[in-house]
Amino acid sequence: MVVKADQFARSSVMQRIFRVQEFGVFLILVALCLLLAIFRREAFLSVENLSYVARAFSFIAIMAFGECMVIITAGIDLSIGSIFGLSAVCAALFMKFGMNATGLSTSPILLAIVCFLVGMIVGAALGYINALFITKTKMPPFIATLGMLSIARGLAEAVTVGWPLQITSDAFRYVGQGFISFIPVPVIIMILLAIASTFFLRKTIVGRYVFALGSNEEAARLSGINVDRMKFLVYSLSGLFAGVGGMLLVARLGVAQSSAGFGYELDGIAAVVIGGASLMGGEGSILGVVLGAAIMGVIRNGLVLLNVSAYWQKAAIGAVLLAAIVLDQLRKGQIGRTGK
Repeated sequence: MVVKADQFARSSVMQRIFRVQEFGVFLILVALCLLLAIFRREAFLSVENLSYVARAFSFIAIMAFGECMVIITAGIDLSIGSIFGLSAVCAALFMKFGMNATGLSTSPILLAIVCFLVGMIVGAALGYINALFITKTKMPPFIATLGMLSIARGLAEAVTVGWPLQITSDAFRYVGQGFISFIPVPVIIMILLAIASTFFLRKTIVGRYVFALGSNEEAARLSGINVDRMKFLVYSLSGLFAGVGGMLLVARLGVAQSSAGFGYELDGIAAVVIGGASLMGGEGSILGVVLGAAIMGVIRNGLVLLNVSAYWQKAAIGAVLLAAIVLDQLRKGQIGRTGK
């Protein structure tokens, strides 16, 4: 009897593991890595290449953390790519014109911190404006954030007049280019933000309100949740995370351009959906976002290592995104219903 009980307990644990949405995504990631290890073992498994892949998808993952919160509420934010670029441009502009006026040029570390704060404030402010249109004018999130996509990109192009802005601060560049041991700094930042975001969504009352809003907005309102305030919060966080991701990328490149983050809104949404979040709202996790971004990063890296044309990369990501959406619909039983 003791043996049977022990076997039953082990089987129950395994069943719970296999029911976890992220476990399936993790298996896909492992399968991709194994395939690349078989076909391009030395190139793919080198520490340098793995470090490159991790750093490359960390920017997308950080940007997608806020998008995940928006999608959990059954919303969408199409502006994160443009906010990604404008936040970075504003930080670089402050570095260029504001450091002498404020006297921060004598303290490189303080200058880097202030520039990051500027970019974060810009990102959060743009996200707040998105929420303002969505809550006060009852504009659909798709339309409101689509408008912000154009506004933010246009502002980035206008203030730079198309010219790149050099990042002169070594401390600022270190955040994007540096290592702690063999781990890139952006990857460490991604892990810390993932832990903080997971704690917020899973362990706080406000985080539970986010899921409640996505599950049934009217029920959430009737239960006393301030729905508008929650939307202001998640869209502001979406802009904030997009700004952080943008600044890390330009710190990596050493230059800020108005085109930074162009098309990244699709990458952010793809990372969230591939990671198991439902576009219908009420489901999603930060761990899933990291795994989804990692899958896209491994696919891109694998195509390069296999000498596949770069033109096929977006097609591959699009195919994976559609597959993830179809699987989500199958899981929810939406496909095949007649609507009767």
